[in-house]
Amino acid sequence: MRLDGLDESAVARAAALIAAGELVAFPTETVYGLGARADDDAAVARIFTLKGRPSGHPLIVHVAEADDAARFTTSMPALAQRLIDAFWPGPLTIIVPRAPGIADAAAAGQPTIGLRCPAHAVAHALLLASRHAGVPGIAAPSANRFGRISPTTAGHVEDEFSTELPVLDGGAARVGIESAIVDCSGSEPVLLRPGALTSLQIEEAAGMPLAIAHAGSPRAPGTLAAHYAPRARLRLMSTEMLQTALRVLGSEPTKLAVYSRSVPSGVATGVRHRRMPARPEQAAHELFAVLRELDLDGVHLIWVEEPPPGLEWDGVRDRLSRAAAA
Repeated sequence: MRLDGLDESAVARAAALIAAGELVAFPTETVYGLGARADDDAAVARIFTLKGRPSGHPLIVHVAEADDAARFTTSMPALAQRLIDAFWPGPLTIIVPRAPGIADAAAAGQPTIGLRCPAHAVAHALLLASRHAGVPGIAAPSANRFGRISPTTAGHVEDEFSTELPVLDGGAARVGIESAIVDCSGSEPVLLRPGALTSLQIEEAAGMPLAIAHAGSPRAPGTLAAHYAPRARLRLMSTEMLQTALRVLGSEPTKLAVYSRSVPSGVATGVRHRRMPARPEQAAHELFAVLRELDLDGVHLIWVEEPPPGLEWDGVRDRLSRAAAA
């Protein structure tokens, strides 16, 4: 059931469903989320069931405004507050100590919780309307089957689930990959997942270097070795390896797609080629949509040229590496 995110009555209807413990998919600037009220463990459990997501994998709680985050934490660390001041609303999730007795299911029982304030007009309207209905925040992972490609349009959500699932349509996601996640529950910031924000930007706002994640770091969404996978098998290749493999392939038709910045030479008949944008923000914006499109084309293999070096490509590189691992 698709709802117009620009229609106030549709947003109010979605907020009423959330308040009643139902699931609603909604847009953010990163990807579409599958939302339930964060303070209702039974509602959150429906997210895990619908996605096929293991219950030990925590969710991110989305809030309407920065002040709403205080409801979910015992105290807001100064480090987290600096990042909030720099990047909220925006594509950054912070991990902070969790207030006892709230959002147990969303946090997967951890003593910490992930919080984000999205920079999307429709998401903001939904969160405000839900708050007015008594909902302190909306727990939401990406609105797709567990481990698969994240959705960046309302149509992608409908492709994943029944069209009976309420989906607020807010157009195509602007960023296209999930938020960066920074653990702020300790004495130093730890980058658990890269995103559109670079590590340098985060370090400058934090006022200290990012530490490396370790075994004791909180569990966080999207950090499994294998994730974001299309149905086709994806292989990440250097430019040289890609060109060599295409030459060896010959001219016979095959169910193969190539996604690359460089123009491959000697592409066999039947190979589907998509040009990867030269700018990282453009590549991030279209990445998941391209992988979905290639799946719909029925290819069996997707050969992807490795992104170039540079911090600004870390988010795209991370998603492709995890998709290839699957």
